[in-house]
Amino acid sequence: MTDHVTSADGTRIAHDRLGDGPPLIVVGGMFCDRGTTGALATALAGRFTVINYDRRGRGESGDTLPYAPEREVEDIAALMAAVGGRASLHGVSSGAALALLAASAGLPVDRLVLHEPPYGADDDESRARARALADGVRTAIANDRRADAIKLFMTATGMPEQMAAGISADPGMQAIAPTMPYDYAVMGEGGVIPRDAARSVTVPTLVLAGGASAPFFRDTAARLGEIMPDARVQILDGVGHDAPADALTEPITAFLTS
Repeated sequence: MTDHVTSADGTRIAHDRLGDGPPLIVVGGMFCDRGTTGALATALAGRFTVINYDRRGRGESGDTLPYAPEREVEDIAALMAAVGGRASLHGVSSGAALALLAASAGLPVDRLVLHEPPYGADDDESRARARALADGVRTAIANDRRADAIKLFMTATGMPEQMAAGISADPGMQAIAPTMPYDYAVMGEGGVIPRDAARSVTVPTLVLAGGASAPFFRDTAARLGEIMPDARVQILDGVGHDAPADALTEPITAFLTS
């Protein structure tokens, strides 16, 4: 049964509450709604009170303009208030970047799990490529060319053009595409690790990366492990970026209950 909380700016945030135990909020990434993260939320509900929510602009959640990443941090704060004021966070891809921002903003986070935050390299060329892609996606969305925005993003990640064209025509993907610029805003200028924010997060943190994912995810995890004061890195053998629930449940549970 869907519940709602009201964020600081009046936006209603839809969520499912599953299980019983220490509270854990699952923060989805680009193209994710709570249906995408539902299998993982259900698997974790055996040990935790899991809040699986639609980020603003997605699914049954509202949206209030103008957008800013701070509004999404406030959404997480409202969800925390609904489960007693504190929670651990598990962030997926760009949702991991949002979870990191929430922790760095001083929200009462008990523990933090970051699954493959897609921060790129710090060199000028990498930053320029990331900015160009973000600008291309923002322009396409501003002109209501949702399929073009999806295809641009997917081909930039290495997906074959024909496959990207098929995915970009999917109505569900097109429905969520207007929130793509939100994820780029969360990732920050140039899409690099926000070093000051990462250093400020002192809560125990687990950074997960897949052995079958693109190498930069493991490089990013290693750098976060060096920058964050209380972080450990775990590589999941044979797992890619779209990790199934059964590959994530054990490491997340072990870390949050240790």
